[in-house]
Amino acid sequence: MSENEIPKDSLLFYQMIVSFHAAAWQQMGKSINSLSGKVEKDLQSASISIDMLEMLKTKTSGNLSKEEEEFLDKVLSELRLNYVSELEDTKDSEENKEKTSNEEEVDSQSDDDK
Repeated sequence: MSENEIPKDSLLFYQMIVSFHAAAWQQMGKSINSLSGKVEKDLQSASISIDMLEMLKTKTSGNLSKEEEEFLDKVLSELRLNYVSELEDTKDSEENKEKTSNEEEVDSQSDDDK
């Protein structure tokens, strides 16, 4: 093994992190689902993917290289921030739909009164 070669276990670890990152990104509706060709949002599944990475961080604590730990921390920070943002966007969207529905109901009742 050359000096710059990354050990197989490290490569597999990085690949696993990247896989969960890609899954969570897709589940948050940030990328296209390669199977359906559509952007789909499933925040519950995204939460599980993030939880899996958090569990890996806990279970591997003290057994990672500095670079591996920093990579995992960076990925988790990015996913958490985006997840919270998506939750807020979903909540705002639902509130706007409810407000629009209520306004349409009031308009409909006003038209009936005429």
